[in-house]
Amino acid sequence: MTGPSARPQLHLGLFFTGVGPQLIWTDPDAPAHTAIETFVDVVRTLERGLFDAFFLGEGLRVRENRGKVFDLDVAGRPDAITQLSALAAVTDRIGLVATQNTTYNYPADLARRLASLDLLSRGRGGWNIVTTDNAWTGANFRHGGWLEHERRYDRAGQFVDAAKELWSGRPVERDTDLVRLRAAPAVPASPQGRPVLFQAGDSDGGRDLAARHADVVFSANTEYAKAVAYAADLRERLARYGRAPDSLRILPGASVVLGDTPAEAEEKARWVRGEQINGPRALAFLEQYWGTDLSAYDPDGPLPDIEPSDDELDPSRGTIAISHRTGKTALIRKWRELAAERGLSIRQLVLEVAPGHPAFTGTPSAVADEWTHYVTTGAVDGFNIVPHLLPGSITDIVDKLVPELQTRGVYRTEYRGTTLRDHLDLPPLP
Repeated sequence: MTGPSARPQLHLGLFFTGVGPQLIWTDPDAPAHTAIETFVDVVRTLERGLFDAFFLGEGLRVRENRGKVFDLDVAGRPDAITQLSALAAVTDRIGLVATQNTTYNYPADLARRLASLDLLSRGRGGWNIVTTDNAWTGANFRHGGWLEHERRYDRAGQFVDAAKELWSGRPVERDTDLVRLRAAPAVPASPQGRPVLFQAGDSDGGRDLAARHADVVFSANTEYAKAVAYAADLRERLARYGRAPDSLRILPGASVVLGDTPAEAEEKARWVRGEQINGPRALAFLEQYWGTDLSAYDPDGPLPDIEPSDDELDPSRGTIAISHRTGKTALIRKWRELAAERGLSIRQLVLEVAPGHPAFTGTPSAVADEWTHYVTTGAVDGFNIVPHLLPGSITDIVDKLVPELQTRGVYRTEYRGTTLRDHLDLPPLP
């Protein structure tokens, strides 16, 4: 904002996941997802659209499917910090945010690498803080499942504490059961002081970690009423840690499907969802719940007639939600009832029940109106866009939606600063 009476400004980021069904990377027009040219084109388009930041997801081990590389995902993604450092050289303003794991990194080493990205980009670096309890990933680091699920955020909090202390220019010494180090700062501070901290997580522990440390938080609460409740809860937690309500930005993850008419947008949204949940992906989704190889089943046929196994088929592909691990038998029974009632095939059922990033669907004018309502009422500070198609979904937003937001006075017409902290209108660091 430019002052206390200024209209709230919408902040936009773009999250490139690299795995999962969100991005239709099998489309014939999709560019190569391991080519630097692809990412240069993406970030330059985002910078033209005055986005706050570009976020890279991170995978610490290539996913597998029954002992082979999981061919429904992109494999061989470059290291996020390395890739963003290359993009810093071909951009001037956009923030560059690396997803990095606190479970299988070391605080002094990661703090140095993130500070290097921040310094070399002249204050545009950011860190998306994530955790994991996936033993398959941990095996890549000789750790296995060393950290209990409930203690992931304990380590993350101690990890971030140590990193922030290093970035402040002080030597750090820690000796706990979760974090042990003795280190001194190795990289000078950037123009913004330190990398901007991002955090995603909707559990109680995740929300507390965000309230304690994050500058920006991702949220799965995109529906308006849930967004309002989430924002209220998070701002209450901020007060517990002595932080001002304006010290944190809330950017829910969302996809955007635009059309020249409402009917065209709805038709495009149906196509996107259908491409994201194709036959092989529908089977792969159910396999995680059945705990069994379902490759012999027809995705356009009825649900599997076998009972689910208690085993986990392939943890390399990610684990199902904690709440579903113990209650999956009842969940599958519910799915069978739904499929029988409505005559749904495997693929049709998965289209109904599989989670996805909520989509804002409509004309650019209609979506701009909806977003203006969200930001002016304090439900969100902006959105972290998950694209469904490159480059089309990005150019649609930049060329069609951004001008509508600017007309409504809720989106910048130029960058007013040079650092990511400037773009996000965050208060100065102490």
